[in-house]
Amino acid sequence: MSTASTEVLAFPTIRAIVRDNGTAEVVVAGNSRLVPDGGTLQELRSSALAVVVGEAKTLNRPVRVQIEDPEGHGELIVHPDNKIESVSYEPSPGRRRAQAPATTPETAAPAVIETVPVVSPGPTPAPASVEETAAAVDHQPWPPAPEEAKVTTDIPATPGATRSTTQRITGGEEPQAAVTGPEAPVTGRSLKETSFLVSAPVLEPATQGWRGTLTRLGFRMDPSPEEVAEREDIRTVSQHWPGPRTIAVVNRKGGANKTPTVVMLSAILARYSGAATVAWDNNESQGTLGWRTEKGAHNRSVLDLIDSSTELLSPSTNAAEIAKFVHHQTADKFDVLRSDENEEGDHEVTAEEVDIAHQVLTRYYRLVVMDSGNTARAANWRRMIDHTNQLVVPVTAIEDRAEAARLTLQTLESRGGHDAELARNAVVIVSESTDAKRSMTGDALKRAKAEAQRIADGFEPFVRAVVRIPYDPALVNGPIRYEALQPATQRAWLAAAAAVAKGF
Repeated sequence: MSTASTEVLAFPTIRAIVRDNGTAEVVVAGNSRLVPDGGTLQELRSSALAVVVGEAKTLNRPVRVQIEDPEGHGELIVHPDNKIESVSYEPSPGRRRAQAPATTPETAAPAVIETVPVVSPGPTPAPASVEETAAAVDHQPWPPAPEEAKVTTDIPATPGATRSTTQRITGGEEPQAAVTGPEAPVTGRSLKETSFLVSAPVLEPATQGWRGTLTRLGFRMDPSPEEVAEREDIRTVSQHWPGPRTIAVVNRKGGANKTPTVVMLSAILARYSGAATVAWDNNESQGTLGWRTEKGAHNRSVLDLIDSSTELLSPSTNAAEIAKFVHHQTADKFDVLRSDENEEGDHEVTAEEVDIAHQVLTRYYRLVVMDSGNTARAANWRRMIDHTNQLVVPVTAIEDRAEAARLTLQTLESRGGHDAELARNAVVIVSESTDAKRSMTGDALKRAKAEAQRIADGFEPFVRAVVRIPYDPALVNGPIRYEALQPATQRAWLAAAAAVAKGF
């Protein structure tokens, strides 16, 4: 019985690519798997599918694979027991195979063939080698059978099994076999079209868990699916995008974890991408970002930067001059632009001042992560949204924080245009980081986790992504440091940063 394509997960992303220069590769979640070179086109297909079968066995479930070769492209479903099902296949223009001869008026309509494999088990042998697996998939549907005769083929999972096939033919005579036209003669190729360089990345061995332990002992092991997913998140946050990107972290309720979210996103993006990153406290008066981060050797704030904007925007100004106005985070590699902390001051940042500060910062930084106040009607809040590329809405697992987050998104959606698009493409980060959880044990802790999941599920239909962050005491009070977090919390924030980066 074939598997419904909708029941097979599309994760990890798998591509099997066969080239007309005699090479092939299988790319799993962005990492290339080795496929032996040489041989005929069908032998390369078989070798590539053998690698995919190995991945299905590792995951112990069917996987999807996008196939590409000189004759066309499509999608297969590959099972751990070597069964291959064709989902789609589109021949390349000019490479379509000849169809079976048309029937004469005296011949009935073409027969419909249903192939039902019958596998009789043999003795249990040793696990199949890569070569045996490749031989088993040598006659798989890549490219698939013609549309008139859909075939699902079961390959014996073990070399000792035997295979027999029962055919049920409905109406008419047995159709003739399709005739494949002669291959086009090979013409001389230009040296410009040939390269000896291998561009596919090499899959690095496992570094985590028992697989990593065996690798360090000299037994090269492929990484687990969890490690592959972590590597993909790292790759995502490590990219450089053309032009600067601005992230706005917003929630109309205080205590929703806005400032820790700004710090953690800035730290992860700066650490992995190496891009110049600044966290900007865009509170209309005084915010708390400066209290949760390292202070430099000066007291300057955003107001000082605005006052010096003409000099900072001058073509003759050295890039290092920005250090006079920001506070560098020595361990986490990003800078902080503080809000005004003058207790006697009553200046509120205007929309025009937001424009000036943003112009200065995007000259010196590739990534700008903006903290915000609690008033969505404030001029600086609204102008921040105008400059935003990706919206992030943090919320702690408390009802009023979640309701404030919902109202924030609703307000943006009601404005239409750019604001509404930001709301639909937002990333919601649900944090379990509440001080009350310090004393929670047993049933109370389970209820807190269940409440966080309920809130996450409630936001999921309305935004692009929702990420949950576990409780971590290092996020509750004092300066926030990435290295002070527990490993599970670091991994969750990496996933959150990757979700944000995908919106760029």
